[in-house]
Amino acid sequence: MNPPLPSARILVVDDQPANIQVAGAVLGRLGHEIIPACDGPTALRRLALHLPDLILLDLIMPEMDGYEVCRLLKNNPEWSSIPVIFLSAADDKDFVVRALESGGVDYITKPFNHAELVSRVQTQLALKYAHDRLTQLAEDKDELLGILAHDLKNHLGGMQMSAQLLNERLSHSPGADGRTAQLADNMQRTSGQLLAFVKEFLANAAADHGLALQPNAVNFSEAAAAAVQHYKEAARNKQLELHTEFPASGTTVLADASALDQVLDNVLSNALKFSPPGRSIAVRVRADGGFVQCSIKDQGPGFTDADKAQMFRRYTRLSARPTGGEPSSGLGLSIVRKLVLAMGGALLCESTPGQGSTFIIRLPAAGTNESGAAK
Repeated sequence: MNPPLPSARILVVDDQPANIQVAGAVLGRLGHEIIPACDGPTALRRLALHLPDLILLDLIMPEMDGYEVCRLLKNNPEWSSIPVIFLSAADDKDFVVRALESGGVDYITKPFNHAELVSRVQTQLALKYAHDRLTQLAEDKDELLGILAHDLKNHLGGMQMSAQLLNERLSHSPGADGRTAQLADNMQRTSGQLLAFVKEFLANAAADHGLALQPNAVNFSEAAAAAVQHYKEAARNKQLELHTEFPASGTTVLADASALDQVLDNVLSNALKFSPPGRSIAVRVRADGGFVQCSIKDQGPGFTDADKAQMFRRYTRLSARPTGGEPSSGLGLSIVRKLVLAMGGALLCESTPGQGSTFIIRLPAAGTNESGAAK
């Protein structure tokens, strides 16, 4: 047996006071608070003062009908989640369909059948309470995971730095034990892998909760050059050649600088991660009409058609595997796509299995003045 529902605040909107009295008497006996309104404008004023849990809304009213009231409700973010049950003496199916299409969750015909009114109201209230509870649980979960992830990020960063310092000290100690050096190296590598995953998790969570981007004029060539510089040592360690082509002018884009850095970092990191030693990676920036694009081409295993169909989903493991034991969380491309789309751009992938991959980041070009600087 389901537990009883808590009392609710119900706004009853009807141009016939007798209907409000009947609905109020039936629902009031269940402990619900009834807020009456005799027309649409009055209902909207009452909404601004007291947010109800449910609205019973008459369909046919003078001055402003139920369709218009419901449209205004659904266009207001503060009111849009309130369930609306339409009331009408008309049992025409066209009316019912139009009422539901305008945002209503149910439709009750007048005169009221008391048992039906109670059943439908209680059903919608139960659904609303369940939705509100799930929303709160999701927010609590995200908050907890965010706190844990931020704490982990700080501790893992400290652990990685300590392991790196230990490694450097051991490398300058001729008599250092080989086993100790191996353990220190494992600590540095493992903490680095965990830290990379936590950073991607936090970036994905931020993207899910809305991206507060600040678009400005950014030189795409300079951003790409900085990303390549960051990975030169990693490429050298893996015996990979980096070939670049960065025009000195004409590559200014409208983008969020931090988001663009993250996009380039993820795509370039993947190119290194999945490229076998001894191969090359080409990074090229060029203007293309009203856009500027950066292509990052590797000589890795490429992607199958099945890979392409799901490569932008979160936590998806594709057929290719890192060639140097690097971590792969399945979050990177999902984050990249969200960021690029949020900046008004596009992310393309051209790939054939066994022949490498080319990721193309296209962003809208920014206006320039005569000197080539961004306006």
